[in-house]
Amino acid sequence: MKFSKKALAALATPVIAGFLSTQVSAADITLTLAHVDPPEWQTSKKGAASQVFKEVVEAESGGRIEVNVYPNGQLGGETDLIQSAQDGTLSMVMVSGAFSKVCKEAAVLDTPYLFPSAPVAWEVLDGQFGEDLSQHCLEKTGLRTLAYGETGFRNFTNSKRPVSEPKDLEGLKIRVMTVPLFVEMVKSMGGEPTPIAWPEVPSALSTGVVDGQENPVSVIAANKFYELQKYITLDRHIYGADFLVINENLFQGLDAKDQALVSQAAKIAGTVGRAIQQLNSARGLGELADNGMEITALSAEQQAKFQAAAQPAVIEWLKTEIEPEWIDKALNAVKDATAN
Repeated sequence: MKFSKKALAALATPVIAGFLSTQVSAADITLTLAHVDPPEWQTSKKGAASQVFKEVVEAESGGRIEVNVYPNGQLGGETDLIQSAQDGTLSMVMVSGAFSKVCKEAAVLDTPYLFPSAPVAWEVLDGQFGEDLSQHCLEKTGLRTLAYGETGFRNFTNSKRPVSEPKDLEGLKIRVMTVPLFVEMVKSMGGEPTPIAWPEVPSALSTGVVDGQENPVSVIAANKFYELQKYITLDRHIYGADFLVINENLFQGLDAKDQALVSQAAKIAGTVGRAIQQLNSARGLGELADNGMEITALSAEQQAKFQAAAQPAVIEWLKTEIEPEWIDKALNAVKDATAN
């Protein structure tokens, strides 16, 4: 794992101080929390969640527990951060898609058109299914999921034409993350999936290497993709979750009172992160409209066509990666939550 000099300098003091130790010196415990998003709590879901976690823990502990936050990918990308949390170099991290690299079963949340709405996703993640997934991933990774946040629903944009049904994607080169599930999803709907690393996306869009991409509205607006893309389809094909995780050895080294405090603060933080993401999505949609994007909102019948095209194909692929029971558990949990 490689860190910049700046990152190493940021870590030097807490490392020397033994920040992962549960031994109390002068009634102080120091936790470190890292993520890749900007720090501004008003506009960044991970920034908001981490700031709230810090404030709640420090206030409720009377300053006995200190939380140092490292935002903006100062200590590496999400894969690096997960490795650091597993190694014990970091206490906690907040990550999204990369978590499925160490716990494949988390990829079940990326089943296309799994969640009909954000409240249904919240009920599933905060309920028994979320607890079961957390326990399973804890056993595999040594990382305890304290709370689930939100990165939002992903939507298609392109520069060629409106997309209101799967056949409209045929022949369109769509940038996707370098994740096989996303490749399978776009392929199943007739599009041409093109995996491209995130830093290269603006260039790929502007030069025509790809015709479109897919991301949450907040990301599309924040990166001003409306300058490069004319059309957006609000199909909400994948709901992205954030995982706020802590090194299990550290967690078990805390006494019961501090475990309860950290767990409660994490749940509050995850909820705040969700709220900020919802706010950013609403504001972002208005920004896209103001900047001339043509917005296609799907009817229930149109949405069903996208689901029918993508979900079975991706589920078949998922069955080659994880135990099918996890897919059944997720589908049943969504069904129950929707009924409620």
